[in-house]
Amino acid sequence: MSTVTWKPFLLLSLIFIYLINFSIILAQTDPYVDKLCDNSYLNYTTNSSFRTNLDQALRILPTTNSGYGFFNTSSGRTPDTAYAIALCRGDTNTSLCVDCLNNATARLRQDCPNQKDAAMYYDNCMVKYSDNIILGKTAAKNIIPHASLLNASDPAGFNQDLRKLLANLTAEAAGGGLLKYATGTMARSSDPPATYALVQCTPDLTNQQCTECLGDAVSQLAKYFGSTGMRVLLPLCNLRFESFRFYNDVVVRPPSPPPPPPPSPSAPVVRARNNKNLTRIVTSTVMTIAACVIIVVSLCNFAILRKKKLLEKSLEGKTMDISILEFLEYSLDRVLEATNDFSEDNKIGQGGFGSVYKGELEDGKLIAVKRLSRDSGQGEQQFKNEVMLVAKLHHRNLVGLLGFCVEEKERLLIYDFLSNSSLDKFIFDPVKRELLDWDTRYNIIVGVARGLLYLHEDSRLRVIHRDLKASNVLLDEKMNAKITDFGIARLFNTDQTQGNTRMVVGTYGYMAPEYVMHGRFSVKLDVFSFGVLMIEVITGRKNQSFQHENGVDLLTHVWRNWQVGTPSNIIDPILLRGSSPLYEIIRSIHISLLCVQKNVAGRPIMSQVVLMLGSSSLTLQVPLEPGFFIHDSVDQQGSITSKSPNVSINDLSNTNMAPR
Repeated sequence: MSTVTWKPFLLLSLIFIYLINFSIILAQTDPYVDKLCDNSYLNYTTNSSFRTNLDQALRILPTTNSGYGFFNTSSGRTPDTAYAIALCRGDTNTSLCVDCLNNATARLRQDCPNQKDAAMYYDNCMVKYSDNIILGKTAAKNIIPHASLLNASDPAGFNQDLRKLLANLTAEAAGGGLLKYATGTMARSSDPPATYALVQCTPDLTNQQCTECLGDAVSQLAKYFGSTGMRVLLPLCNLRFESFRFYNDVVVRPPSPPPPPPPSPSAPVVRARNNKNLTRIVTSTVMTIAACVIIVVSLCNFAILRKKKLLEKSLEGKTMDISILEFLEYSLDRVLEATNDFSEDNKIGQGGFGSVYKGELEDGKLIAVKRLSRDSGQGEQQFKNEVMLVAKLHHRNLVGLLGFCVEEKERLLIYDFLSNSSLDKFIFDPVKRELLDWDTRYNIIVGVARGLLYLHEDSRLRVIHRDLKASNVLLDEKMNAKITDFGIARLFNTDQTQGNTRMVVGTYGYMAPEYVMHGRFSVKLDVFSFGVLMIEVITGRKNQSFQHENGVDLLTHVWRNWQVGTPSNIIDPILLRGSSPLYEIIRSIHISLLCVQKNVAGRPIMSQVVLMLGSSSLTLQVPLEPGFFIHDSVDQQGSITSKSPNVSINDLSNTNMAPR
C-alpha cells in the first residue's frame, strides 16, 4: 500500500478511536444538575470553628455509607456543629456513587465557598450540609424544579395519568423499607407514547414523612402543566420523569463485606515439628473461641429478647411494629446525661402525670422529656397511648415525638424542645399577651386548625384529641402552633363517625355538651374545643375561670354580646389599640360561635373551618346558641349535671411548661 493510500486511513482510525474513548468518558461522567447556596443564613469565615467542623464532616462523609446509598455524619459541638448528608440514586453502584460524592463535594466547596447551608445536585447523587440538623426536616423549603420545554399533545390527560403514576410510586417508595426508591413506566396513545418516572426518599424518613416530602415535589407539576420531562429536587427526596429511559433496572443493595486480603507471598511458612500436637492445639483454640462466641451471642440475644419483652409488656394492648418502636427507643443513660440526671435546674414543667425536663443531646439538639410519675396509674395508660399514636403522626402543627424510654422503672417521652412554652403562658398573662398581635394570634388559630384537620382527615389514622386547650398548644421560636398531649386521644376507624364511652375524660370548659351529658364523642368534640380555644385567643380570657358581673360564663358572655351587636366588648383591648383588622377579628368570632354550637350537626368539620379561615369571601351561616348557654331562667351559676355514669375532669393532662 502506498503512502498516499494508508495515511488517510490511519488518520480516520485515530479519530474514530478518540471519539469512542471520548464518548466513554462522557458516559462515565456524572452530569451536574444544580446547586443551592442558601444566603438566608449568616456566612462563616475561613478560620471559624464551623469551617473546621465542616471540613471534617465532608471529609468523612463518603465513608459513612449505610448500605443503601445514604450517607450521614456530623462534626463539632453546638453552636458550630456541621451536619452533612448524601444520597445516591437507587440504581447507582457503589463505585459510581462514591465518585459522584467526591465530585459533588469538591464543587460544593468551590461554588458555595462560605454559606452555612448548601446543597449540590448531580445526576447520580446529592450532597447537603448545614449548621442545623437535616434528618427528618421535610418542610417544603428550597424546592428546585427543572422542567422540559416540550409539552404533551394532551396536557390535561397527560397530567392526570402522570399524577396516578407518581402516586403509585410514592406509595411504593414510602413503604419500601430503608431503600425508599421506586421506578415505573406510563404508556399512552398520544404524544409522548411513554413516560419513565423515578422517586426516592432518604432512608431516615418515616413512611408518612416520605409521602409528605414527595407530595411537596408533586405539587410543583401545577407550575409546569403538561411538561413531558421534569426533575424536582429537595434535600430529603426527589422525583424525575422523562419521555426516555434514564435509569437502570438493577437496584443497588447493601454492599457485601470485602473478602479478607490474601497472605503476603513473602511471608515465611512455619512448619510444626509435630503435626498431631499442632492439630490438637488448633482444634482446642478453635473450640474455645467458638464456645466464647456462642456464649456472647446467647447473652446478647437474651438481653435483646428481654428488652423486647419489657417493651411489649409496657405497651401491651397496643398494635405497632416493634421494629419501629426500637428505632424510637432511647437509652436511660442517654436521657440522664441530656437532663443532668433530671436536675431541678432543668425542670420546666409539672403535670398530674409527672414532670417535664429540658435536655441537650450529644449533638446539641434540645429536647423536652416527660417523666412519668411512678405512682400515676392514669399516666401509665397515657404513656402507652401517646407512644403508639404520636409515633405514627407527623405534621408541622403537631409536636414531634423523638422517642421514648422504657427502662428499669422509668417511663419517659422525648419531644422536640419548643422555646416559647405553651399558649396559655402567653394568652392568659397580662404582660406576655402584649406580645401577641392579631397576625400572630390568627397564625396560631390557623395552625391549630390545620393540625386538627390532619388528625381528623389527612393522617393514615383518624384521631380525636379529646383534650384540646391552650396548655396543650405549644409554640416554637417563630410562634407557630403545635398540638401536644395525646394521652387520652381516641383512634377511630376511617368509616366511623362517632363513639360512646362510659368514662368521660377531658378538661372542664372545653368539653362539648353531648360528651359531658351522654359520653358521645366524635370529631365534633374537637371542633367544640377548638371554638372555645378561638374565643380565648380573641378575648384573652380563660373560659374556666371567667366570671362576668352577671355570673355567666365566657361562652354566654360572648353569645349575648354577639346577639346585641356589640362584639367589640369581648375583644381583647390590646387588639383594639393597634391597627388590627376589626372585620377579620369579628369574622373569627363568628367562626368560633359556629364551632361551639350546642347542636352537633350544626358545627362545621375541620376542613370547613380551615376553608372559612382561609377565605374572607366565603359566606358564613348564622350561628345558634352555644353549648351550656345560660338562659335568664336557669341557675345563674351555670352548674352542669352530668348524666354520664363516670365523669373524670382531666386536670392531670394540664402540663405547664416554661423555659428557664
